[in-house]
Amino acid sequence: MIKIAVEKRDLKTSPDFLRSSGKVPAVFYGKKESSTPIAVSLSEFKKVWRAAGETSVINLSGDGIDLESLIYEVKCDPVTDIPTHVDFYVIEKGKKLEINIPLEFVGIAPAVRDLGGVLIKVLHEMKIEALPKDLPHKLEVDISTLATLDSVVTAKEVKLPEGVTLIVNPDAVVASIAEIKEEEVVVAPVDLSAIEVAKKGKIAKEGEEPAESDAKPAK
Repeated sequence: MIKIAVEKRDLKTSPDFLRSSGKVPAVFYGKKESSTPIAVSLSEFKKVWRAAGETSVINLSGDGIDLESLIYEVKCDPVTDIPTHVDFYVIEKGKKLEINIPLEFVGIAPAVRDLGGVLIKVLHEMKIEALPKDLPHKLEVDISTLATLDSVVTAKEVKLPEGVTLIVNPDAVVASIAEIKEEEVVVAPVDLSAIEVAKKGKIAKEGEEPAESDAKPAK
């Protein structure tokens, strides 16, 4: 299990001071755990976040704390993208969780390679149920079965690890193929007779004598 060291946080300490010292203000809470302010090392948290994402169980350890949790929310600086605050959700041991797991599409779709189709990723995550110890970090979707332009991959075709149960509709489409259709360019017909008439009209005007009001005054 992934672990991260935590320390209880004094609310009198400025969050900006914590950040300037290389720490991230955080909090943990759960069904049976009251909200408790803590702090974690920024560098350690970035490693844990990269490894666990929001679906792997993380052990919070230190200052009399020993809890299993999930990363529930991470707030980041809009300019630097550095984490500025973290919420950990404490899970109950032995209780199954319903959680959305990210999907990773693997393989090559013959319909894309050979028929010029376009892969459409309908779902990017899928809800499952499992004990905390059985939670997968991701689910792989094999798209090599997409051989024709009308083929699809459904939720029930995604392989689940042992101890994991599908929660979404098993017939829900996860991936499909779209056919590229060339748009027909419609060129408006040109009325050549109208152009000819316009030209003749212009020539006639150019050959006309100037009207009296347009004539130059005599010297």
